[in-house]
Parts: sequence; C-alpha cells; structure tokens
Amino acid sequence: MNVAVLLLLGLGLLEAEGRCFFNRTEEHCVCYSLSQESLSSIIQCLPASVVEFWGGELERYAAFPINDLDPSAIEMLGSLVIRKIIFGDLLVPEILLARVLRFFSYTQVQELVFESCIFEGRGNWAEMAGQGLPILSLHFHNVTSAPLTGREQDFSSLSGWLEILQELAVTGSHVTSLPCGIGRVFRALRSLDVSQNSLGDESLMPAFCEGAFPQLQVLSLQRNNLTSYHSVCESMQLLRELQHLDLSQNKLMADPSSSCQWPVALRIFNLSNTGLDEVLTPLPSNLEVLDMSCNHLHAVDISLSSLKKLFLSQNVLQAAPSMRNYPMLDTLHLDNNSIAELPWDEVKLLGHLRDVAAAGNPYNCSCSGAGGVQALAGLVHLGQGWPQDYRCHSPPHYQGRLVKDVPVSVLQCNSAAVIAPVCIALALVGVAGAVCLIRSRPRLIRPCLRV
Repeated sequence: MNVAVLLLLGLGLLEAEGRCFFNRTEEHCVCYSLSQESLSSIIQCLPASVVEFWGGELERYAAFPINDLDPSAIEMLGSLVIRKIIFGDLLVPEILLARVLRFFSYTQVQELVFESCIFEGRGNWAEMAGQGLPILSLHFHNVTSAPLTGREQDFSSLSGWLEILQELAVTGSHVTSLPCGIGRVFRALRSLDVSQNSLGDESLMPAFCEGAFPQLQVLSLQRNNLTSYHSVCESMQLLRELQHLDLSQNKLMADPSSSCQWPVALRIFNLSNTGLDEVLTPLPSNLEVLDMSCNHLHAVDISLSSLKKLFLSQNVLQAAPSMRNYPMLDTLHLDNNSIAELPWDEVKLLGHLRDVAAAGNPYNCSCSGAGGVQALAGLVHLGQGWPQDYRCHSPPHYQGRLVKDVPVSVLQCNSAAVIAPVCIALALVGVAGAVCLIRSRPRLIRPCLRV
C-alpha cells in the first residue's frame, strides 16, 4: 500500500466509502468518510497545503500493523506540501494516534486541528520519547478525552515535541483543570487558548505554577467559570511575559481589599461582557488596549497614561470619560451608551486620536451637542455608523433627525454672539459721534462772541 495512503488511513477516517474534493485555487482538499478502496480520491489531496478529514470510526484500525518507513517513503513524505491537517467528527483510539503521530516527523505539517473528536483509551506515548515533530500549532475544539490529571508522564514522553510547540488551543472541551506538571512541558508556548471550558478560580493557581508556560504571551480564559478578579490577578503573577489577557464572558466581581499587581508586560486586557457595573482595580499599569464593552458601567474614571485604545461600547455611560486621562489615546469606542454630548473641546486637544465610534447614543442636538459631533466628523473617523446611526433624541423638534442635518451656523446657534458685537459697534459709533459733536460746538460759538 502507498505509504502516503497508509499515513492518511491511519490518522483519518476509514469506514464508509467517500470522496475527496480538491480546490486547486486555494490548494485545499476536503475528504469525507474515506475507505481503502477510494485510493485515487486520496491521492488527489497530496498537492494540497490544507487537508481536512471528516467522519468515520477508527476502532477497527487500532491493531493495524504500522512498520517503520524505508528511506524512499521518508523522502516522499518530506516532499509533500501539506502544512495543515484537520480531523473532524472522529472516534480516535489514542493508541493508534500514538503509533502514527511519529510519522509526522518526516512531513512539513505545522498545524494540527481536532474538531468534535472523541479520544478513546490510553496510548503508549513512551514510543514518542525524544521524538521531535514540525508541528508548531495544535488545536482541539469540542473534544472528549480522559482527564488531564494523572497524565503528566504521557506529556513528559512528548516533551521532545511539546517543548517547541508555540500555539495551543483546547476550547469547548469541558476542561476543569490544567495540572502544574503539564504546563512545565510547554517551554516555548507563546499562545494558550482555553476558552469555553469549566475552569474556576481555584484551578488557575495550580495551572500557572512556578515554571509553567514560561514564555506565554497570549492567554485566553474567555467564557469559563471565573468570578474573582483578585484570584485571577494572583494566578497571573508568575506569567512574566504575558502581554495579552482575555477574561471576557466571565462573571467577575470586585474585591475591595485587592492590592494585587498584574504582570508589568501586560498590554492588552479584555474585560468585555463580564457583568461589571464599576471599573475593577487595580488595572495593569502599562495597558495600551482596554476593552470593557458590553457591561453595565455608569462612569469610567480611571487614568492610564499609556492607553492607546479604549472600548466602552454597550454600557450605560451618561458621559464620555475625560480625555485628559489618556494623552496617548488614538481609538475610542462609545457606541450604544446614554451619552448626550461628546467632549469636543477635550477631543480636539488629543493629537493622536483618529478613530471615534459613538453611534446609537441619545444625542442632545442643541448647538453644542450637534456641533460637537459634526466637528468630530471632520476631524476623526467616526466608523461605519456615521451618519446614519447618529440621531437626535432631544430637543423635541429635532428628535429622530440625523445629527449631521442639524443646522449649527453661528447665527442660528449663538445669536448673542452676533448681536453683542453689533450692539457694541453701535455703542462705539454713538460715543464717537457724541465726542465729535462736543468738540465742534466751541468753534461755532467763538465767531459770535467776536461780533
């Protein structure tokens, strides 16, 4: 049997007859429920850079004999251009996966994805001891497997590969814990995504213990069971390289006595949709991007001198935050709040501000309100919501009207500013006339006295 077919059979999907569909333009091949008989269909995937396998059970191949490869087979595998392989809707015997995975060391595959798979049994991972693989990105989504607790030895056997892995995602898979020993294997990991799981406050400290994930820069804990802002902060203390943290879609609560300090490298912080009705403190001191959208914030009174992007859409803000607290700000999103006027006088002083989004607010279209928005439209980018989603809420005669259509000329908006100078000018003319009249009267009287 062709060795490439053997590799695909061993890893993929073989139960019912199926076919592969190759998109030459995108160099993408998708295979469904392949069988050994559909050899020609499998072969057409070999020129692809991305291959997907969907459907099938591999139980009957668990005892399939897999021998070492001869030099010609190794050379052929090395010539394949496949960079990414996706396995979906499969029942995968772990013992088969453990035996076949080592063949990837001869390929150029860099990304491996398992989608909606069930991993069954325990593999003999000792065969992978010291084995390196070119795979740098590993993704699991909606998978079922044995608990990670107690499997430190399995991960240790895979350390030759896992120590160079740069990106790991285990999402939507009911993960409740990450044992400390496992985290220590991932020496080079830069990005970890464990969103949509069941991680609680108590599970974070052991997960990010001393020596675990020492190079981690991006961490997503989105949509777990986290509640304590202080506990999360305490758990991050040893992640000294952490730059981007996503806590969105958790239900966080403030800890009044918290004095925890976040890692100094943290630059991007996502607290969106976390049920906040006040700004939690302390915030990372060197933040450049802060997202607190989709909460219940009534006010934002914080000062972050390094902040460049602030996202506050879908809150209940009555007013925009003071721009003086963010001298480096270049992006501000305030869509769908309760803001009646934008602080035009403050905004125009910020030379860096270029992107302002404030659609869906109940604008007061008095001269200052409408004029401020119109002035901003001429100075910064107001996003796709301008002008159709910027409408007047008051005064009544402008309600529902587009803000851009409200007249804001000086004569209409500030008649006092026009009338006052006119009155002053008339007064000056009157005074000047009176002075001239007084000065001219003696000249008319003196000739009469001489007579």
